[in-house]
Amino acid sequence: MTAEPTTVEHRYGPQVTILDNPLVATAIARLGREDVSRGEVLDQLRLVYTALTLELAQDLPRTEVAWPTRMAPLHPDEGVYRGPVLDPGAQAVICDVIRGGMVPGQLCFELLTQCLPDAQVRQDHLNLARVADAQGRVTGVNLSGSKIGGPVDGATLIVPDPMGATGSTIKRVWEHYLEHHGRPARMIALTMICTPEFLRQVTGLDASVSVITARLDRGLSPPDVLACVPGERWSEERGLNDQSYIVPGAGGVGEVLNNAWV
Repeated sequence: MTAEPTTVEHRYGPQVTILDNPLVATAIARLGREDVSRGEVLDQLRLVYTALTLELAQDLPRTEVAWPTRMAPLHPDEGVYRGPVLDPGAQAVICDVIRGGMVPGQLCFELLTQCLPDAQVRQDHLNLARVADAQGRVTGVNLSGSKIGGPVDGATLIVPDPMGATGSTIKRVWEHYLEHHGRPARMIALTMICTPEFLRQVTGLDASVSVITARLDRGLSPPDVLACVPGERWSEERGLNDQSYIVPGAGGVGEVLNNAWV
């Protein structure tokens, strides 16, 4: 049996990874339904972000180790694991974007804390909200508060933001860290769903900025464009309606998670 690829073929370039996982796809499809409870939405979101964090680990620095196992007393040479692990000297900074990114940010933080030294994993917090005009079109992002634990020079900056719509939030995060907290070695946006418009904005920020997404939504593209490999006719792809909401999307995930509709 030939192994199936775990990522979607596309033409968006090397900065973009799109998962191809039926379990994850099912979880996202379920949590977007109106008849699903908030508890199940939370459970499905955690499943999705566990998968995204596992994919993220492919981009983290590694090192070779020789760690004795519990078999080492019986087999001093053979009872030693020799192979790759995450580099314990690598620094990972997770940026929790309030409010949709709170649950994903915490989950990513906890998973990485299990595999890296405590001192090497940090979670920051930014309070960001989209700014829209009278017609509901997004015109920017408002940063109203932050809690940043220190510089990010040389670190991997991870931004788990479920709905990658316009890319304005990720752009504002990137600019804020560069202006006030140094330059990370790389920044990785982890999105549950994103659009072609989001990918264009984010990948254009810098070559060190990349995207890992669990699903690409381009539902407002013409049928002949949808028949093409994603990214092949990027300029004609559309995933946002006139109010900058994702189609088909999953609705207001931040509002659902917090039961707050303002």
